[in-house]
Amino acid sequence: MSETLDQSAWLERIGYSGPLSPTLETLQGLIHAHASAIAYESIDILLDRPPKLDLASLQAKMIGARRGGYCFEQNMLFRGGLRSVGFDVTSLQARVVRGLEIDAQRPMFHMVLKVQLPEGAFLADAGFGNLAPTGALKLVPIEEQDTPHEIMRFISMGEELTLQAKLGHRWEHIYRVVPLPRFDAEYEICNWFSGTHPESPYLNNMIAARPGPGRTRLTLFNARFTIRHASGEAERRMLGGERDYAEVLERHFGIELSAKALKTALAHVEQRGTKGPPHPFFA
Repeated sequence: MSETLDQSAWLERIGYSGPLSPTLETLQGLIHAHASAIAYESIDILLDRPPKLDLASLQAKMIGARRGGYCFEQNMLFRGGLRSVGFDVTSLQARVVRGLEIDAQRPMFHMVLKVQLPEGAFLADAGFGNLAPTGALKLVPIEEQDTPHEIMRFISMGEELTLQAKLGHRWEHIYRVVPLPRFDAEYEICNWFSGTHPESPYLNNMIAARPGPGRTRLTLFNARFTIRHASGEAERRMLGGERDYAEVLERHFGIELSAKALKTALAHVEQRGTKGPPHPFFA
């Protein structure tokens, strides 16, 4: 894959104008800016358009067309941005255990990044939907670490580190980080499976998420739009038509779809979407 990234276009897209030396301060600022500006979303998959992971396609979509993306798209683009600044980045994978037991036998279907700094190794992840860390997290167990949104920590599970978020007064599992470096070809396999398998939640549901102001989290799962507060309390609203969806997607997630694309997406949700509560990964 091409590793050429238009750094100035990326920085303008995420609204970042801070320092560009490869330091922890810079990493913290870039993670928060990227996560806040580029929504997590998988609407192209719902439209039967599996994502492409080469940097040219990612830049055309998320920078040029000002769309969002899901984990492989987000973290491939973010990795290109970090490397353009001079960060030492290793590509990793994780096992999602959101809503499951901590030791659930899960495949490695999430992409994350390890950034090596003088202070140690840090996790960087711009692509985990409603609970993506909005700050860099030192890859050490037990230590509670604050972010612009939740307090987070890692706990050991064999050779893997389980990321947890404190939601209200309870700790909830997010994913287990596998320390083995990965090749891009492995992400291509996972991306193809996630984007085409008949039972993939992305193929069957309209999903979008974004960190909001005041430590809030914004999530759209089909007709259910949720604003979750740092206290754990949530405001929920059910959407009721194309105009409603278009307004929420544009206002809260920065996503503008053509009338034809929106109509097709909603028809697919009606035909094959999850009924009732959201998939546990996006609750």
